Amino acid sequence: MIKLRLFPLLFLALTSCSSMVPQPAEAQNDTNQTTSPVQIKKNLTDEQLLDLVQKQTFQYFWKGAEPVSGAARERFHSDNIYPDNDKNIVATGATGFGLMAILSGIDRGYVSKEEGLKRLDKILNFLSTADRFHGAWSHWIIGETGKVKPFGQKDNGGDLVESSFVAQALICINEYYKNGNTEEKLLAKKADGLWKGIDYNWYRNGQNVLYWHWSPQYQWEMNFPVKGYNECLIMYVVGASSPDHTIPAAAYHEGWARNGAIKTDIKVEGHLISLDYQGAKGSVGPLFWAHYSYLGLNPKGLKDQYADYWQNNVNQTLAIRDYCVANPKKFKGYAANCWGLTASYSVNGYAAHSINEDLGVISPTAALSSIPYTPKESMQVIRHLYEDLGDKIWGEYGFYDAFSETDNWYPKRYLGIDQGPIVVMIENYRTGLLWKLFMNSPEVQKGLNHLGFTSPSLKP
Repeated sequence: MIKLRLFPLLFLALTSCSSMVPQPAEAQNDTNQTTSPVQIKKNLTDEQLLDLVQKQTFQYFWKGAEPVSGAARERFHSDNIYPDNDKNIVATGATGFGLMAILSGIDRGYVSKEEGLKRLDKILNFLSTADRFHGAWSHWIIGETGKVKPFGQKDNGGDLVESSFVAQALICINEYYKNGNTEEKLLAKKADGLWKGIDYNWYRNGQNVLYWHWSPQYQWEMNFPVKGYNECLIMYVVGASSPDHTIPAAAYHEGWARNGAIKTDIKVEGHLISLDYQGAKGSVGPLFWAHYSYLGLNPKGLKDQYADYWQNNVNQTLAIRDYCVANPKKFKGYAANCWGLTASYSVNGYAAHSINEDLGVISPTAALSSIPYTPKESMQVIRHLYEDLGDKIWGEYGFYDAFSETDNWYPKRYLGIDQGPIVVMIENYRTGLLWKLFMNSPEVQKGLNHLGFTSPSLKP
């Protein structure tokens, strides 16, 4: 299902996924579910509220983890209704985000160092024995066995994008523990070996571009060369950073950057946008495109010949925020304290909400994970959601995935790939922890230089 977060032009290739999401009537029934009352704390300072949201959302990856693997569930439904019997399906991308969230939780003392190390080791052991395809994991993995759960008929092998989200986390784990005690150094070595085992060069399929999928049964039949701009920049950065399976710079410039066609010069809601968002001509994509690749990759001062990535991400966020405030479709609830369009559950199943696909659904992860870009504006949303909407949208693992005041739709359900960026980006806003770890990697430094990036984080 999660791959439907991509730009609309790809939906036709992924129509088999539509049966994997709850249908609207079923989701609507969630409004009538009885759950334990949630105590909303009043008069919290911004710092107290931010910590509460970060800590509560962290629990998705701690208490809410798939029990056998310790990895991140694809979804968690507080109503315990799972139409596809997929409660214990692990999502590779969400697991990557969850690993970074756990690092944050350890650093903040949400769990002890000993507990955190043990959980990370458990997840890495699971990843080391799970099915891999030229080093890449599948999109979905069965938590109890480590075997592939096909995402679609032909999508039953390696998923390089989701695996790159894991690689981003593994690099951070290595940096966090590589100078620690004996046990910590062993974990660091395990993380280092796992990400370096992904054969990025293989996934070029002999061309100067990276392909999303490969299956031993269907080979390259998915035929999905990944070109920008979307959420996949991290795949090229990690690929260029790989010491044993590196990709040539030409794969980035000819493939991802489309020989320069990735550049544009437009204004959206008055904000300058310099990257051509795939499937959103003349506009911007959903907000997760400003999150997933930048959980470890620090966009502050990050530039290449195509863009200033910090400024572009800030402007994308402001464009979506200002669009929601203007509210041309007159949806109920949209305001300066209630904005945010991204891929999430939707009234009719699942949608990649954006300016071009505005369905009246607000996804809390959109504004919350944008807090490094728009601290004041995002904090307004956090306070409104928590204090004013309260237990309609707040539960055991933080804010639920999405809601619509227009449709009186408040499903008590979570998606792992939306919860993870909330924890990580709040942490990056507060301390820059994950940014510092990722950017400190010698391999990442070399990879960014290889592709022609400049950044204050790059050492001379």
